[in-house]
Amino acid sequence: MHAVVITKPGDPEVLQWTEVPDPVPGPGEVLIDVAAAAVNRADMMQRQGFYPPPAGAPPYPGLECSGTIAVVGPDVAGWQTGDQVCALLAGGGYAEKVVVPAGQLLPVPKGTTLIEAAALPETVCTVYSNVFLGARLEKGETLLIHGGGSGIGTTAIQLGKHAGAIVAVTAGSREKLDACRELGADILINYRADDFAEKLPELNGGHGADVILDIIGAGYLAKNIAALAPDGRIANIGLQQGLRAELNFGALMAKRGTIMSTSLRARPVEQKASIVAAVAANVWPLIDAGVIRPVIYRELPMAQADEAHRMMTGSDHFGKIVLRAE
Repeated sequence: MHAVVITKPGDPEVLQWTEVPDPVPGPGEVLIDVAAAAVNRADMMQRQGFYPPPAGAPPYPGLECSGTIAVVGPDVAGWQTGDQVCALLAGGGYAEKVVVPAGQLLPVPKGTTLIEAAALPETVCTVYSNVFLGARLEKGETLLIHGGGSGIGTTAIQLGKHAGAIVAVTAGSREKLDACRELGADILINYRADDFAEKLPELNGGHGADVILDIIGAGYLAKNIAALAPDGRIANIGLQQGLRAELNFGALMAKRGTIMSTSLRARPVEQKASIVAAVAANVWPLIDAGVIRPVIYRELPMAQADEAHRMMTGSDHFGKIVLRAE
């Protein structure tokens, strides 16, 4: 098969579409003929040498894909050859074939194309596990989403709005904020022009954020705490502005605040399967019904993964960038 190989840590040109050995499914696994894979910022970190795959995972980037089951390994129930699926991966999605534990499979939703389905598993599982299972967002609460125009952001807006939350977003342009409004966002904050910690209460009747979905990390720690409502929860899932910051426990204590920080990729297979099962039960019916939809910015051939990474680095995209295996 062919896969996108990281020839050495570096800029996008280190990604090369190269012939590699075919993977073979083991017990509890299936082999997928990949139709498409979606691009995530974690892939860019891996390309740069900062986010190596967990032990046993393929070395190629790609944390989610869609395709058709080609081989069903031993001890797999409920799936068969020919099923069209999408999958949460520990790596290897940028390839013509990938092996995945059966517990990380989801059926392609009704009304969603096989290519579009590639943009769902990682994003939906990340948002659902953090905002709902972890931070326990409830109806009527305020959800603040940083990076509203990202794949994570566009999914979180839709899920938060459906759950009955007041949805606030930050983004860096009027165009992105307008697109966030069309998806359902109630409060729009341009982080280039305004301090979100000051602007949110101003636009929300004096109330801060009950839940913050944070992709920024250290650079936003103090302002996230300042933006919290009493008993608020911060769910950190990204480190775009650093690993370390000084934490004012007094400010956090005054809010009775909680900070959780998680990653999905390195979780045990059993935990991933549990999250996928929760998503299948609670989110997939919404996608089947057209209530939640994947937002696709651009589709490119997988051999142009380098161009997709440049596109994501530029941060002009809104929604997901998808790579087609051709």
